[in-house]
Amino acid sequence: MNAQTRKKTAGMTSGDSPSCCGLPGIPDARFFRALCDPTRLRIMALLVEARQPRTVSEVAEGFPVDVSVVSRHLAVLRDQGILLAERQGKEVRYSVNYEFLVSALHGFARAVEACCPPEE
Repeated sequence: MNAQTRKKTAGMTSGDSPSCCGLPGIPDARFFRALCDPTRLRIMALLVEARQPRTVSEVAEGFPVDVSVVSRHLAVLRDQGILLAERQGKEVRYSVNYEFLVSALHGFARAVEACCPPEE
């Protein structure tokens, strides 16, 4: 069976130049909310260190909570485009969407620099 990859960009607002608060390039609050949870940050670290997609069960092995809780955290990250979900048969494997994450964070940094350049 061919793998199907689900890519999202929900963490960015619509239009050519995603923006929040009137500043182009800043992802909306849902993007940052997805990253501000300590468990989700640990999940991100685990997936980065793994260097390959992991199933919900594989991710959950590193956490003292139920698999369903880890699944909900993965869904939040996926829904914001931070993770990719690839279905392989009955399993879904999650990996970091590096391209989107780097683009969103660089966009934020550029918007802050444009709005509030450092004083010289």
